[in-house]
Amino acid sequence: MSDKRLTDAHIVHDSVFVDASALQIPTLRILQEDGTPYSDAVLPVLDKTLALKIYDTFLFIRALDERMLASQRQGRISFYMTETGEEAADIGSTAALQDDDMIMAQYREQGALAFRGFTPDQFMNQIFSNEQDLGKGRQMPIHYGSRQLHYMTVSSPLGTQLPQATGYAFALKAQQKPNCVICYFGEGAASEGDFHAALNMAGVFKVPVIFFCRNNGYAISTPAHEQYAGDGIAPRGIGYGLKTLRVDGNDVLAVLKATQEARKLAVEQHQPVLIEAMTYRLGAHSSSDDPSGYRNKSEEDTWRAKCPVMRFKKWLIHQDWWTEADDEQRKQQHRDQIMAAMKKAEKVPAPPLRDLFTDVYDQLPWHLQEQQQALIEHIRKYPQAYSKTAGRVGHE
Repeated sequence: MSDKRLTDAHIVHDSVFVDASALQIPTLRILQEDGTPYSDAVLPVLDKTLALKIYDTFLFIRALDERMLASQRQGRISFYMTETGEEAADIGSTAALQDDDMIMAQYREQGALAFRGFTPDQFMNQIFSNEQDLGKGRQMPIHYGSRQLHYMTVSSPLGTQLPQATGYAFALKAQQKPNCVICYFGEGAASEGDFHAALNMAGVFKVPVIFFCRNNGYAISTPAHEQYAGDGIAPRGIGYGLKTLRVDGNDVLAVLKATQEARKLAVEQHQPVLIEAMTYRLGAHSSSDDPSGYRNKSEEDTWRAKCPVMRFKKWLIHQDWWTEADDEQRKQQHRDQIMAAMKKAEKVPAPPLRDLFTDVYDQLPWHLQEQQQALIEHIRKYPQAYSKTAGRVGHE
């Protein structure tokens, strides 16, 4: 049997080492920073309705992130993560999908969920972990999930969604469904073993999945140049047999076009795709982080000038689809709506204690029954330490 791996290769008769210079991956960009397209740019499929929905989601997320970070500083919530500066990546790519395509997020894709229709009340119920939280209060803030909106619940361990995305896409292919999975992750998560297993399996089995890397320059405090020696994350996709594209992650039209074409490849040809979006995290990694310890203000200012929200706003104004007056009015509406939802969610009771023990076993095992009873007795003994739940213990 002939070895195609050998016979298809170009044969040489002396050592030839290949380095990064042999592969130059371009970056797709459509909008200039002044909001005008490049003269030779090919725009995505986009009408006024979709464009304004994307931009409105930008404004909502900016308002949500601003209010929730302030709430964390006030001690009203325990933790938060903003996506300031990266909105075009997840919102622009989600806008290219069908509503029943599966989203597997990392932890900075609340924009994708908002675009699909997750309401301010639903955001607040999860963040405050009250009894109306779809996750029953079992997770810390920003670990959203919605079966109705085809948004897989966020997990804390880094990169676990990558092989899950390949497996879900394999099932879509087996069931001959006309859908794909999009899987978001950062360049830091691409250092996890799950990344390599996921891309390798996707390449071998040819499943309809789009791996979407938000390369924002930092894995918490570790800059990209200390994470890898290669040319970003994109070359790894080629190595695993995936169609690969690099895009300006602060240009929402470029992201939209890249993902529209990636979806066609994934769904129509069962060709897995890797998109690397080059962007920047303007905020801290999380509310527990202080970025002034590892980057300077001039670097942040350089990227602030490349703001994806401002760039798209300028394009909308050039189209006569938006005005400055519209902008101020809508921003205030979002602020008012979010504040009202927050005040409402704060008053909703915490989930019942029994929800800590349900949804795993059909019948609660004896050892969990003992733990549940021990917890109830503990709270009864120290009610002052459990103000949110002590008053409900008698109903358990």
